[in-house]
Amino acid sequence: MRKIIHIDMDAFYASVETRDNPALAGRPVLVGGDPGRRGVVASASYAARVFGIRSAMPMRTALRLCPEAIVIRPRINRYRETAEQLWTLYQSYTPLVEPVALDECYLDVTVNLQEIASATETARIIKHQIREQTGLTASAGVAPNKFLAKIASDMDKPDGLYVVKPTQVEMFLASLEVDKLWGVGPVTEKRLHTLGIRTVGALTELPYERLTGEFGKFGHTLYHLARGVDERPVVPDREPKQISGEVTFDQDVDRMETLRQELDRQAQIIERRLAFYEKQGRTVTVKVRYEDFTSITRSATGTVRMTAAADIAQTAYTLLEKTEAGTRPVRLIGVVVSGFDLPDTEQQEIPFPTTET
Repeated sequence: MRKIIHIDMDAFYASVETRDNPALAGRPVLVGGDPGRRGVVASASYAARVFGIRSAMPMRTALRLCPEAIVIRPRINRYRETAEQLWTLYQSYTPLVEPVALDECYLDVTVNLQEIASATETARIIKHQIREQTGLTASAGVAPNKFLAKIASDMDKPDGLYVVKPTQVEMFLASLEVDKLWGVGPVTEKRLHTLGIRTVGALTELPYERLTGEFGKFGHTLYHLARGVDERPVVPDREPKQISGEVTFDQDVDRMETLRQELDRQAQIIERRLAFYEKQGRTVTVKVRYEDFTSITRSATGTVRMTAAADIAQTAYTLLEKTEAGTRPVRLIGVVVSGFDLPDTEQQEIPFPTTET
């Protein structure tokens, strides 16, 4: 039986900015791009969130919701410094630390270097030390696996600690709405509602054969997640050869504006992961899957090493223009940044190889 802690820093970028400038305390703070250049919100303080603002929202939309919000451009190096402090702290408790981003990670404390028997007590101490060492708050979820710990960390934000004991798994999941399960978006949620399924508890009443018959392979996943089963281990930090993000839309998309907004969101995520791993990439690849499941990629390599979301997104826009997106409905879109070890050389554009699958 594993003991997993999921730690999620509260409004990380905005909290760092408020910590460094106490005059911002209690004010709606938005960290992100220029609203005049298709910028998006990377982080919003809790004072801003009461207006309905969320991460990945276009900055222009956020400012319409809260005109008095204070917009700050990201300081990735500053956030990375704080993340490195946190990383050192986590590793003093376990070598099994799996980063998700600068502000989020999993810890497997089944074997605890501090010899603390209780995972709950470990999480409580770590939260206290985060506040003492960085002046920031974090929310933590404690559970027997990653899936449950991730849900738990979101149950009591900000500065929360929520524990799901092995004996409480069934009760914890039973009343949750089905959209809390990984992979359940609006379309799947609607299909489940059609079947009379609105809670995870109700989902467990559907036989395995019925679920796989309705949802194929994803029915297998639903069956096990509804029962709190997740066998994935916490994988310690590894050097990535590429950093990527992608999304499968609930409904096929044919509007370029929507696709560009998604590229913006993916670029923000990639920026945070590049900062965490201290990587700079020269190659950007855009992946597109059309409604008929045909997939293509378009890539470009330049002389400039990219770390900023704006640069990644701008390159991705150019590559997207070289696809049939906008004329053919798109099912999936993704961005990859690679070429970390490429030497500086004259600019080269890869002639957009096409991969059909």
